[in-house]
Amino acid sequence: MISDMIKNLREDAGYSQSELARKLGISRSSVNAWEMGLSTPTTPYTVELAKIFHVSTDYLLGLEKQRSVVLDGYTNTEIELIYNLLRYFDENKK
Repeated sequence: MISDMIKNLREDAGYSQSELARKLGISRSSVNAWEMGLSTPTTPYTVELAKIFHVSTDYLLGLEKQRSVVLDGYTNTEIELIYNLLRYFDENKK
């Protein structure tokens, strides 16, 4: 469910409900309602959530099972650094 996904992504990113609400320009109670499954974000907020968490809207909605990172908006240097980190973690898995 999207409620669980929002909560998990928010916690993984280290944001409080208040911090996420500020990023979206909404109230903390709106974020809480999404996470409790009392309401769902509108399409524009779903898109903004996907951008904030760097995931696809399909992943956020539970339509796509594999998490992917959206790198739009990053410079080539930043993207290279991200790929270097991923390679480092792949090479050092236990």
